[in-house]
Amino acid sequence: MSILVVKEITKAYGGLRALDCVSMKVEKGMIKGLIGPNGAGKSTLFHLISGVERPDSGKIFFRNHEITNLEPHEISALGVGRTFQTVQTLGNMTVVENVLAGMYLRLKGDLISSGLWFPSIRKAEREALQEAKDILDDLGLLGRWKSPASQLPLGKQKLLELGRALAMKPELILLDEPASGLTPAESEQFSERICQFKKEGITFFIVEHQRGMVMEIADEVVVLDSGKVTAEGPPDVLERSSKGIGGYLKGKRVDA
Repeated sequence: MSILVVKEITKAYGGLRALDCVSMKVEKGMIKGLIGPNGAGKSTLFHLISGVERPDSGKIFFRNHEITNLEPHEISALGVGRTFQTVQTLGNMTVVENVLAGMYLRLKGDLISSGLWFPSIRKAEREALQEAKDILDDLGLLGRWKSPASQLPLGKQKLLELGRALAMKPELILLDEPASGLTPAESEQFSERICQFKKEGITFFIVEHQRGMVMEIADEVVVLDSGKVTAEGPPDVLERSSKGIGGYLKGKRVDA
C-alpha cells in the first residue's frame, strides 16, 4: 500500500523549473532513497511534501488524504515527521526536552487544567517523560538526557533530531541528509537506527549526499535530475540497468 503519492508535481522559481511533472510513490514500511545532482529538486520536493512550500500544479497524498495545500503542523499531525539538512535541535533545551517538544501535537491538556496541575496532567507528564527516555535509550542517548542539546557532538545531535521526529509517533519520516557531516562510524550507526525503526513499522523517505548509504539500506531509490525522475527501482536493479542508469550511478557524482 502506498503511504505517500506524489502526482505530476511542478514547481518553478521565476524562470527556473525546479520540479517538472514529478510523480512517485513510497510504499508503507519501506526505506525509499532520493538521489541526484545538486539542483535536481530534491530539497524542493521535501519542502512540498512537508507543507513548507506549495506546488504550482499537481497533488500530494498521504494515506489517501490530500495534503497538497495543508500547513506544516497539519501534515505533522497526520503522521509525517521530518529532519533537516542543517541540524535544528533546540540548543538551549536539554536533550530530553527536545524529544518532549516533538510530542506537543499529541499531548492533551488545556490551559486551566495545566495551570492547576490536575492529577491527570501530572500523570500525562510522567508518562511523556518516560516515553521520551525510552526513545533516547533506543538511540543510545539516555546517558545525556539532562545535558543541553548544544553540548552534543554533531552525530548525536542528528540522532536527537531523529528522536524528536519519532516522538510524534509518525508513520512516515522524511530524512534530509541524515549522514551529512558524520564520520563513517556515525553514518553506520545512524543507518542501523533507521533499519531498526523500519522493523517497528515506520516508513522512511531519505535524501542523502552519501549515495553509498542510500544504496545499502534503501528498498527503492528514485533519481532526480533537472527536476525530472530519470530512474526508479531497487538499488541492485538500478546498478545493473542496461539503460544507462548503472553507469550514471557509478560514473557521475550524485549529490543531495
